[in-house]
Amino acid sequence: MQGGLDWELIAMIAAIGSAAIIGWDAITARGTERSEARKGILEVAWPVLFIALMGLLLKFTDFAAVLLLAAVITGLIWLWDVKWARQRRTSDAPEPIVVDMARAFFPVIVVVFLIRSFLWEPFKIPSGSMKPTLLVGDFILVNKYTYGIRLPVLNRKVVDINPVRRGDVVVFRYPVDPSVDYIKRVIGIAGDKVVYRGKRLTINGEAIAVQGSGYYTDAELNYLRLPTFMEKIDGKQHQMMIVPAQPPVNLAEVRQFAHRENCEYNDDGFSCTVPAGHYFMMGDNRDQSADSRYWGFVADEYIKGRAFLVWMNFGDFRRIWNDIE
Repeated sequence: MQGGLDWELIAMIAAIGSAAIIGWDAITARGTERSEARKGILEVAWPVLFIALMGLLLKFTDFAAVLLLAAVITGLIWLWDVKWARQRRTSDAPEPIVVDMARAFFPVIVVVFLIRSFLWEPFKIPSGSMKPTLLVGDFILVNKYTYGIRLPVLNRKVVDINPVRRGDVVVFRYPVDPSVDYIKRVIGIAGDKVVYRGKRLTINGEAIAVQGSGYYTDAELNYLRLPTFMEKIDGKQHQMMIVPAQPPVNLAEVRQFAHRENCEYNDDGFSCTVPAGHYFMMGDNRDQSADSRYWGFVADEYIKGRAFLVWMNFGDFRRIWNDIE
């Protein structure tokens, strides 16, 4: 991994190291009383092993599933101790370290799991596809109940609350790789005909109102000054920007995707009719965004929630507590 820490390697080293310490203790401590120093080492090794193993599982599943598994494991250990093991210990016997760890971790994990699953989930913006609305390094909060209540892990909606609306900024699972989360703006809902030609957006035959709002200096493009516009969709305003020198769609990057027959492309742009149960997404950085024009429509079951707040940006504290329009 260039330019950053390899967290997977760190987790693997931590898991191996802590497992070796725990194994060494199990072999050498039989029939002897552990010293305070050894107890201190084990009190660190057990949580490190648990956290490292949960971290490694993220390679195979999402964070919600890992949290659920962690809650089940710690809850079962705690229950086993309460129902069976505790009665068999003598009054002067210390509580096993693994039980103490489970008892401390279980309520915290459950609270975090419930908050992330049903209320708010934090995300970090990894790319510039939503400039100037969202910048690289923004930490945002996503409302998980705006559109309805979904079962954790399965992501299946069981209660409808509000419909997904045009103009909303939403986090969703990337249709090409559902293990990856994307963030874009909803441009079209089921039945809409979305047309983007000559850098102008039209929905159901109505041109979307835009008004020049200045320029954005993009450090990622050698400090190129790009024109920005206020765009109004269904009465809601937001900023977006274009790169005049780039085409409205790069035809070479358009994939084959489900319902591809609903779209028509040419050098001047594209038109797409959104199928039932799906949405059409675009980035506010209109000409530097990999979005629905390239990889297709987003199914409703892939929606995770609506982005509503920037709660931190360590590179620019002025962005803290900015609402996401």
